[in-house]
Amino acid sequence: MTREEAGRLPQVLARVGASHGITDLACKLRFYDDWAPEYDKDVAALKYRAPCLAVDCLSRALPGPPQDALILDVACGTGLVAMELQARGFLQVQGVDGSPEMLKQAQARGLYHHLGLCTLGQEPLPNSEGGLICLTTRSNPSNLPYKQALEAVLDSLEQAGAWERLVAQPVEHWELATSEQETGLGTCANDGFISGIIYLYRKQGRAQGKGGRPSILAPVDH
Repeated sequence: MTREEAGRLPQVLARVGASHGITDLACKLRFYDDWAPEYDKDVAALKYRAPCLAVDCLSRALPGPPQDALILDVACGTGLVAMELQARGFLQVQGVDGSPEMLKQAQARGLYHHLGLCTLGQEPLPNSEGGLICLTTRSNPSNLPYKQALEAVLDSLEQAGAWERLVAQPVEHWELATSEQETGLGTCANDGFISGIIYLYRKQGRAQGKGGRPSILAPVDH
């Protein structure tokens, strides 16, 4: 951690801790609009690894060369996932997010073929015929209710034959905890990090996206 990151860490911990406590969607989106200019610096101070971990999982599962895959980055934020994708050779990346200010930051990176305003669960996603779906979330104590609700939805999709689970991979070093209480469950002892989990599913039925290429959905939860 750089001296600058260490110096801003208390402010970052407070901000991220506040974001985890917001449940109202409109309030959450306003929070992310305000956070957008400082987001990258803040998550760097937290050693946030979700984008890297998600792209690792997708890269291992992809059946063909990365340059042929059409990627839809859902809840793309400032474009941290796109940076990881480009580094692995993925060239066809689209993104959607519910925060206009986050999309401005993502647009400035110049890595997306297309960006659109779309809130997960509120509007239909583009390229909905995608073959592989990757979702990630935290498994720290305060996020367990959300994680359990998410898994219930995923289980119902699998039981209905809509999705097939390929991977449910716990990961220990997700990001630094925002409080001492958050290091108590599902984390390595006393290392200061919270844990997370990555889910990878194959969508059943029409499993190929536009042009016969796999379409991968990668919503990353912070």
